[in-house]
Amino acid sequence: MLASRAAARHCSRIARAPVLARAARRLHGLAQSKFLHISEEVRDAVATGKPVVALESTIYTHGFPYPESVALASLLETVVRANGGVPATIGILSGVAKVGLSAEELIELASTAESKSALKVSRRDLGYICGLGLTGKRLHGGTTVSGTMILAHLAGIRVFGTGGLGGVHRGGENSMDISADLTELGRTPVAVVSSGCKSFLDIPRTLEYLETEGVCVGTFADGRTGPVDFPAFFTRDSGIKSPKVIQDEAEAAAIIYAQSKLPVSSGMHFANPVPIEQSIPKHEMDGIIEEAIHLAEVEGHQGSDNTPFVLSKIKQLSGGKSVAANRALVEANVQRATRVAVELSKLEKSTGILNERHMPAISESVKADQATSEAELKLNPTTEGSIEALGKVDVLVAGSLAVDLSCDYAPLVGEKDIKPVSDTSNPATITQSLGGVGHNVAIATHYLGSSVLFCSVVGDDLSGRATLSALRKEGLSTAGVQVLTSSNDARTAQYVAVNDAKKDLVVAMADMGIMELPEQELNFDGVWETMLSRTKPQWVIVDANWSPEVLSKWVAAAKKHGARVAFEPVSNAKSRRLFSKSTEVNAVIRPSAAVPNNAISLATPNQFELATMHMAARENGLVDSDGWWRIIDAMGMSSAGARDKLVAMTSNHLVDQGIPQQSIQLLPYIPCLVTKLGSQGVLVTQLLRPGDPRLTSADSAPYILSRAAITDDLIGGVYMRLFPPAAVLTDEEILSVNGAGDTLLGAIISGLVKGAKNVEDVIPLAQEASLRTLKSPGGVSSDIINLRRS
Repeated sequence: MLASRAAARHCSRIARAPVLARAARRLHGLAQSKFLHISEEVRDAVATGKPVVALESTIYTHGFPYPESVALASLLETVVRANGGVPATIGILSGVAKVGLSAEELIELASTAESKSALKVSRRDLGYICGLGLTGKRLHGGTTVSGTMILAHLAGIRVFGTGGLGGVHRGGENSMDISADLTELGRTPVAVVSSGCKSFLDIPRTLEYLETEGVCVGTFADGRTGPVDFPAFFTRDSGIKSPKVIQDEAEAAAIIYAQSKLPVSSGMHFANPVPIEQSIPKHEMDGIIEEAIHLAEVEGHQGSDNTPFVLSKIKQLSGGKSVAANRALVEANVQRATRVAVELSKLEKSTGILNERHMPAISESVKADQATSEAELKLNPTTEGSIEALGKVDVLVAGSLAVDLSCDYAPLVGEKDIKPVSDTSNPATITQSLGGVGHNVAIATHYLGSSVLFCSVVGDDLSGRATLSALRKEGLSTAGVQVLTSSNDARTAQYVAVNDAKKDLVVAMADMGIMELPEQELNFDGVWETMLSRTKPQWVIVDANWSPEVLSKWVAAAKKHGARVAFEPVSNAKSRRLFSKSTEVNAVIRPSAAVPNNAISLATPNQFELATMHMAARENGLVDSDGWWRIIDAMGMSSAGARDKLVAMTSNHLVDQGIPQQSIQLLPYIPCLVTKLGSQGVLVTQLLRPGDPRLTSADSAPYILSRAAITDDLIGGVYMRLFPPAAVLTDEEILSVNGAGDTLLGAIISGLVKGAKNVEDVIPLAQEASLRTLKSPGGVSSDIINLRRS
């Protein structure tokens, strides 16, 4: 009788599904504008068939303490991105349901764990919390499994990764204490990946209830053969066989896909056992649970208070092992869910079905916002994606990502001193922006129309989460940014500049330790090497903030995958890393790396970095090797009258400083040097190959420093040209000195990948872009977008 009623109820649901769908679509316009907000990233991902994974938020508001909750939120979103998906963390902020919380929103919601001010939001609570928002009571809420499922379904998301499922409580046949998660699975078509239900629940009755609700339940084999147990959350075994066994993510995706085509309106549950290393033995866990449940009965904890109390006691009785297991299984489930979503996306694309997931209808005001966003995306195409989804890019930038703080001294009226006073507090204007040499080069290249993949590293901290959010807003993909956990003692890089009243630097402090981490702290081969293989960039730009070991890895990997390398020296001290002792294992440039075996194709030092690089090359025996002499001799330069010729091509002052001479001596290892000279302009020094048209061009004749013998098969000559500055700015016109040189490099490489034949052809454009950054506050100027057509 019970089974027949369940079957009748299920058939009724299928019959009325189209009616409900039409009703839901009518309501979505209102929901999107007043009660429901779906982030642009999630909307775009669903609409274009990218793999999206829903994440709940009660784990942050009611599960883990703050700020551990924020660290966990960042970790889980990173797990999704690293495995090829787009994360959609779901919660309620100020009475509005949000699908795809930003970093700032996640921090705000998770911080409620301290005050315990957030509600736990299930299906029954959605109307309540959103309705109170209309009256001015704007509450926050963490969504449970059922609340998350509903909102995920409204957004068109079909895969949801979480820790554990609710279930039938022990004694539920009398108390009727049954989680709303189970009935939600019976009516909402979302696949939930979890480690089963909490092991202090009644697992057999939970599975029976799910069967009555028409929910497909299967457990991932996880390498096992034959029948497997349905997991018991903290332990892999429950003593109860799983109704179905799922071999891998591809099978799970096929089941989701098939059910969506039938259509069947119920959800499904894929149980993923806790990792073996953190699994607590069943006999040990059984004893702990019995004791925890007994204490809950003695102290009278029932209903919604029961689960938090029991979990707290389990943590205490297990000596914290339950917490370690909980954290490990959540991460494993989210990873598994992402891989299922990736397989589902592949399946849909292979069958030509990309946009069948319904998207909420959007109100007119939201449509206008979306149209604006789409227009911006067309102007600034992004490479947003993951390792799985990445396609070919023009440029890969590997370098630092930092939070830049600029402190400009602002003397009080009447004060004449333009410099801040030491040993006391000074009035200032303090601005914050996203910076780091690598970031600045990447965003400049992106603004100028090249497709860019930016690779860097941040810490699992507030600054790291803020930088990832800011990167996405700029239109740069975060797929190449590794997030290191606190166990690495890694802090997101920060740069603090203290400037005088004229905005000239007085002192700067840089915390770039995260960039100095050894290679074993980074997943270079698993993430970045794979990305190089997938994206096949024309150019790889690396900055010297990396440790020598990692810098060497980047250069070698770029060369392996056929990309040319541009090097940004960053500072005097770090510029030496290119020319460390050739006997060192991690040496980037060795005596054997002279043309045509050069590892670096182009570098952009300033005059001081050039001098340091030249000195390092001399000290380490590189400017005296057989390969070096082979190229120097082939250049065909005469010692007689060499100074006069250099002065004529540059200036007395530059020659007295030795700048042209130093650049020439580095050409065997770096065949194109663009030296930034500030108010004196830019000096381009370049080796030309035999047959280069510039060697015989009348327009280029003034810039040909020497010509090699016609018989030389490697060298055609040397090109040297001093470009005067694009303009001379007054102190008042210079708003920020951060990023000007980085903008120059980004513009040069962007010009080359867009078809410029020679470096000198793009220098005027690059100087103009750099000028615009100088006149713009807070790093690279977005105004350089207008230079694209140039």
